[in-house]
Amino acid sequence: MFERPPSGNKDGSDGGERAILVHLDFSSQTDSEALDEFRELAVSAGAEPVAVVSGSRRTPDPKYLIGTGKAEEVKVCIEQHKATLVLVDYPLAPSQERNLERLLQCRVLDRTGLILDIFAQRASSHEGRLQVELAQLKHISTRLVRGWTHLERQKGGIGLRGPGETQLETDRRLLGLRIKQLNKRLEKVQNQRSQSRRARRKAEVPTVSLVGYTNAGKSTLFNRVTKSGVYTADQLFATLDPTLRRVELPDQQRIILADTVGFIRQLPHDLVAAFRSTLEETRQADLLLHIVDAHNENYAEQMAEVNAVLKEIGAEDVPQIEVFNKLDLMEHNKPRVDRDENGAVRRVWLSAAGGEGVGLLMSALAEHCRPAQVREWVRVPVGNGRLRARLFSLGRVLQECVEEDGDSLLQVEMARKDLDGLKKTEGVQFPLLGVNCCS
Repeated sequence: MFERPPSGNKDGSDGGERAILVHLDFSSQTDSEALDEFRELAVSAGAEPVAVVSGSRRTPDPKYLIGTGKAEEVKVCIEQHKATLVLVDYPLAPSQERNLERLLQCRVLDRTGLILDIFAQRASSHEGRLQVELAQLKHISTRLVRGWTHLERQKGGIGLRGPGETQLETDRRLLGLRIKQLNKRLEKVQNQRSQSRRARRKAEVPTVSLVGYTNAGKSTLFNRVTKSGVYTADQLFATLDPTLRRVELPDQQRIILADTVGFIRQLPHDLVAAFRSTLEETRQADLLLHIVDAHNENYAEQMAEVNAVLKEIGAEDVPQIEVFNKLDLMEHNKPRVDRDENGAVRRVWLSAAGGEGVGLLMSALAEHCRPAQVREWVRVPVGNGRLRARLFSLGRVLQECVEEDGDSLLQVEMARKDLDGLKKTEGVQFPLLGVNCCS
């Protein structure tokens, strides 16, 4: 095992680690968008890409993934550019990672490790740090062997005879204990989130979750709607820790809007599993706003990746409204609302940065989240002005007439939950059958 260099350039500067990017396509077509995204990931992690080694293969090489020829090409690039890190845009098996490090005498990190590193830098909440650590430990546990292959089982001697335990076994045992501790702590966090969700359901406050590809503009839209100061930046995974805010809709309804982590292609499964309590906000939401970067040429592929992750976490059946964002970067596009064949809102076009079309989104949310309305005849005893006033404030009074005894009969249209509440607090009598009232 070689000694890994510290962070920073070899010349002692404060810049990021000089990195060689390795990108291979295992298909007939070259995906330039994927390479650009990988470069953004590297920069987001703090690396300084100095060279790119690209190519294509039909199938991954069992020993090096990229093949012997490409591995030698990477080795030459390392010497030419004095790089200290090699980033591979593909998940590496532990043996492949170990073989590449032995050949290149340089630290090698695959796509999964790179994303985990970015998450570790961005996690700021207690829950976020726990989730990232759990994902990292699960990833590291499969790669322990590379760090301890030089150690043999402890030799017997005076006072040391017996089966003993290798350093590798010790580390695996300690990792297992730490993973159990993290799972217990995250279970407590998950229970707290579940209690909050139950309270919101009891209060009948709908939860709307923002989902979408990373850097699609979710946090910008969140800040625009909630007037919050959530951190935003033109970089991948600018938002990691979820944020919830109460939002007032145009018709005086209230919803809880949740800003969540962005998705990306080949999102590590360990990361999805570790963030289960955070992603539960998405799975349990009443509505998903699928934020799409309409200016991106490959937005359809990004939408497919997001829907694949939603399916993985069990949120594929949650209703969606697609929000096509960044109209300010496009020509000949104006804010609008697209509807399906049933007249329901399907898509909203807007600019979160400029604010154009946000009003259309708020109206669409009010329309979707509006509770079911019912029509009933209600008897209002003579002199009960309070009940009469509440009926007018909570709903629409369609008809009204006065009986011989002075009681009023009102036909109202309002939310079932409001009518049920009046029944408990005001003694409202409904339904009244066979009412024949003047109009």
